[in-house]
Amino acid sequence: MSDATARAAALLKEHRESIDRLDAILVYTLGERFKHTQAVGRLKAEHDLPPADPAREEAQIARLEDLANAADLDPEFAKKFLAFIIAEVIRHHEAHQS
Repeated sequence: MSDATARAAALLKEHRESIDRLDAILVYTLGERFKHTQAVGRLKAEHDLPPADPAREEAQIARLEDLANAADLDPEFAKKFLAFIIAEVIRHHEAHQS
C-alpha cells in the first residue's frame, strides 16, 4: 500500500468514526425530542386539543429553513426531514386521542 493510499485509508476511517458518532447523536436527540412531543400529545389529549397545530408547524418550518441555511444544509432537505418528524408526532398525538 502506498503512503498516499495509507493516508487516504486513515482519513476515511476518521470520517467514518465521526459519522458514526454523529449518527448516535442524531438517534439520541430524536429520542429525547419524541419524549417531549409525546408529553405534548398526552397534554393535548387530556385537554381535548387538536393533534396538529398548523401555525406552529409553519413557524417551525421557517425556523428550520433559517437554521439549515446557517448550517450550510439544503433547506429543502431540512424541510422534508421536519415534515417527516411532524407526521410521526401527529401520528403519536392521534394515537393518544384514541
